[in-house]
Amino acid sequence: MKHDRRPTVITDAPESPADELRRRQRRYIVMMAVRALCLVLAAVLTMVGAPLLPLWVGLCLVGAVVLPWLAVILANDRAPKPEHRLGARRAPAPAAEPVQRSLPAAREPTVIDAEP
Repeated sequence: MKHDRRPTVITDAPESPADELRRRQRRYIVMMAVRALCLVLAAVLTMVGAPLLPLWVGLCLVGAVVLPWLAVILANDRAPKPEHRLGARRAPAPAAEPVQRSLPAAREPTVIDAEP
């Protein structure tokens, strides 16, 4: 069984499932809070009799109806799955020539003595 020996670049690593779930939960809570704000705003505007009341209440109600739908859709949205479950078949990377690096010549360590 061949293993891909190429290193994984951290920017290519997928988001951890726990982080992804936390992000989706936060987004859902924020959208539901905006929905609640739309409902409260529509009630307050109706009680005060604001100018252009039908327009503002209509916008608030559209937000209160559309946001839950979008919140559920986006909360269930996950990162796309890889094309193949068994791993993408990649062309083997060209073998790189080993780099010969020479170490600096060993030298005698410098000793600093406190007494002259």
